[in-house]
Amino acid sequence: MADGHDGTTSGETAGTVVESHASTAPSSGVAVERADRIANPGFRPERLRVTDLDPAKERQAERTVSGLFLLSVAGSVLAVVAYVAFPIVEGEPNSIRLNNLFLGLGITLGLLGIGIGAVHWSKALMHGHELVEERHGTRGSDDTRAKAIEVFQAGNAESGFTRRRLVRNTLIGALVATPIPAIAIFRDLAPAEDPVALLKQTMWKEGVRLARDPSGTPIKASEVTIGSAFHVIPEGLSELESHKLEEKAKAAVLLMRLPLDRLNERDDRKGWSYDGIVAYSKICTHVGCPVALYEQQTHHLLCPCHQSEFDVANHAEVIFGPAARPLPQLPITVDEEGYLVAQSDFAEPVGPSFWERAL
Repeated sequence: MADGHDGTTSGETAGTVVESHASTAPSSGVAVERADRIANPGFRPERLRVTDLDPAKERQAERTVSGLFLLSVAGSVLAVVAYVAFPIVEGEPNSIRLNNLFLGLGITLGLLGIGIGAVHWSKALMHGHELVEERHGTRGSDDTRAKAIEVFQAGNAESGFTRRRLVRNTLIGALVATPIPAIAIFRDLAPAEDPVALLKQTMWKEGVRLARDPSGTPIKASEVTIGSAFHVIPEGLSELESHKLEEKAKAAVLLMRLPLDRLNERDDRKGWSYDGIVAYSKICTHVGCPVALYEQQTHHLLCPCHQSEFDVANHAEVIFGPAARPLPQLPITVDEEGYLVAQSDFAEPVGPSFWERAL
């Protein structure tokens, strides 16, 4: 133990320890391979389907797929027929239920026929073996283009798209017929009448009084003070028996009074206002939202939907936002009793711009 403090003895002991550690530590650049690494099991044996073994079953599956595609065609046609055969009649809730029921059934058959047919095609007729696609470079070359063509041809051969004419033709027919209900429905969204005349002709005409919305009380010019804004409808709107909301949506007006020195009027419209009182359509020319926010100091109107801003002092010209044209102005004056009345209808169609609009 006394010799344990000797330099030589300690050195030998230390050298022995270092050598022991060096023998267990791996050297730089040496990879350690685990002995318990799981081996690649490979693919499981392919399980052949009944359609792979029996040609009769294959033909039966092909007929089933084609039948589903034909069902899709029939459903699309049924949707159009139902839409025409069960029209929606105003005031009859039962007509709405029947129209929605048969139209929905037709569209459902049209979509389900294609969906179920495509799934059954892939499950029963397309090749079902497993495969691995090796990674390859993304840069195109002649070899990759040739490989793409080869893959496309292999997919065509496995799916039988070219060879199975019955399935292919019925699928094409189903895809062509599927949009037919949408075309019929969307086309019917447009008005049957000329949209220019429909949106240009409102309840306003010569002598119709401007009334408060919603009470219908006529408005006198003396009641309109500078800085005030009135939501206006034509007098007699509440007496309509049908299409009341449609007529209100076209004829809604905002009424404001500006100082005469702030009102800039073109020569052809100098007679459209009365003592600084002007009236403009309430329907935004962008997408038809109600322009209901009036700023008294700047005399600007703001549409809350998409922030289109109109300058009332300059014929409601657009000064900001997506609106493409000014708000239509309603020519006004007063009658013998001092009530504000319209001189005529709007000189242009109200609401958003549309293709047929010439003005």
